[in-house]
Amino acid sequence: MADFDLFANQLLEEAKRFFEKATESTDSMSRAAHLHAALMLAFCALEAHVNSIGDEFAKSTDLSAHEKGILLERDVRLKDGQFQLQPGLKISRLEDRIEFLHARFSGKPLDRASNWWSQLGTAIDLRNQLTHAKTVPNISEAAVRNAILAIVGSLDALYQAIYKRTFPPSGMGLQSALTF
Repeated sequence: MADFDLFANQLLEEAKRFFEKATESTDSMSRAAHLHAALMLAFCALEAHVNSIGDEFAKSTDLSAHEKGILLERDVRLKDGQFQLQPGLKISRLEDRIEFLHARFSGKPLDRASNWWSQLGTAIDLRNQLTHAKTVPNISEAAVRNAILAIVGSLDALYQAIYKRTFPPSGMGLQSALTF
């Protein structure tokens, strides 16, 4: 397993550990801080895993410049009559990248009726309330639990669709391997 994949797994383990610490906390400020950390790190882990999968498949020569652009989050422009990747970042929606990876490398579209898909949408909304706060967000223990489970579920669905195996950390559920 590549160092970056280990890092992505570490982020998920940290998210789960912060969630455990939130559930163990009796102080409301401590609980809120741990829930915030758990939610944000869980999304960092999801983005890292999606980036890793994208980088792996972007090396393929049978992809168009536009497909590589989605995978690598890079702009594509017409230059000398050909589409070419441009330097710099062009952010794509996380949901779009997940759908593209699933469809392109499994050969079938993602099932939007899947429980994990709707839960991921709810989790993204929750993350956006914290990341782009305009009011004090209500980040509950149940909401963060569901967000982490949705992220693990989405990674498991991607692994099963693309690699034909389960996402290794999915068997641990919300239990972290960390003890800090």
